[in-house]
Amino acid sequence: MGNDVMVDDIAFAPEFTLTKPLSLFGYGCTELEIHYLQIKFTAIGVYLEKEVVQHLQKWKGKSGKELADDDEFFDALAAAPVESVIKAVVIKEIKASQLGTQLEGSVRDRLADIDKYEDEEEAALEKVAEFFPTKYLKKNSYFTFSFFASGTAEIAITTDEKEESKTTVENKNVVEMIKKWYLGGSRSVTPSTIECLANTLAAELSK
Repeated sequence: MGNDVMVDDIAFAPEFTLTKPLSLFGYGCTELEIHYLQIKFTAIGVYLEKEVVQHLQKWKGKSGKELADDDEFFDALAAAPVESVIKAVVIKEIKASQLGTQLEGSVRDRLADIDKYEDEEEAALEKVAEFFPTKYLKKNSYFTFSFFASGTAEIAITTDEKEESKTTVENKNVVEMIKKWYLGGSRSVTPSTIECLANTLAAELSK
C-alpha cells in the first residue's frame, strides 16, 4: 500500500507482520476533552488481513459514509476470523494506567450491557487492567493489541524501541470487547479511525 502513513507526526508502516503480513487499513487518533480542549493522546493504526473483505461481502457497493454509520458492519469486522493488530502510539505523555482504566471501564460496561460479565470475564479484565503500569509513557512509546484468528489476544507495551512487557487475554468475550473499544463503530474510542476504515473497506469491497 505504498510508503509510511503519517498521523499527526507519527509514522505507520504500510505492513505489520503477526504470523502473516497484515496491511494498514485505517488510522486516526484518540482524543480526550480537557478543560474544553480536544487533546490528542494516541495515534492509531489498524492492520488487517486483506482476506477480511471476504467476510464483509454483505456490504459490497456501500459508500464509506454508509459504512461509517453502520454499527452492524463494524460488529462483523470485529467478529471476522482473521488476524488483526491495533497499534496505539503515544502522542502526548500519558500514564499507562490511565489508558488501562479507560479500557477496563468501557469493556466492563459493554459486557454488562449484553449480560456477559461473569466471574471469568472479571478475572480476565482485572489481569488486563493490572498489566498497564502507573508510570508515564513518553511520546512514541506504543501499545500493540494483537488479535489472533483463534479468538485470543496479546497486549504489549514498547518504550524506546524495546518491548517491555506483554500479557495474553484468552477470555473470548473480553477479547471481543477490547477489539470493539477501537473498532466498535459509533461507540469507538477513535471516530477518526472508524471513518478512515470505512472509506478503505468501501474501496476494497468495490473491487
